[in-house]
Amino acid sequence: MDKLRIDKWLWAARFYKTRSLASEEVSKGRVQVNQLEVKPARELKVGDVVQLRHGAITRTVTVLALGDKRGPAPVAQTLYAETEASIAQRKEAAELRRMGTEPALTLEHGRPTKRDRRELQHQWDERWSASIK
Repeated sequence: MDKLRIDKWLWAARFYKTRSLASEEVSKGRVQVNQLEVKPARELKVGDVVQLRHGAITRTVTVLALGDKRGPAPVAQTLYAETEASIAQRKEAAELRRMGTEPALTLEHGRPTKRDRRELQHQWDERWSASIK
């Protein structure tokens, strides 16, 4: 096998769970081959450099072998080699996620509970009294 469709290879290499997801990501322009945007039917060959964008992280891999069957993860990892810069970028992003907290997680979301409503009502009664004494 000399050439293989990019969407089929991405699925076999386990970058995407289904072939249709791989095809969709390629169509959206999130996958580049040799620094060119491609279509899902683009034929891939050994030695091509593939850039995959997952959110803010861009993975750069070199195609070592072509496989059209999806197998176990250890076998799928033999189809490509990730560049050192890509590995360093992924580790840095993982460290930033681990160290930093999401500001939105500190906010309270949703409806107040019964206890929260009682506390709000209690605060309201203490601060603003409409009763005449």
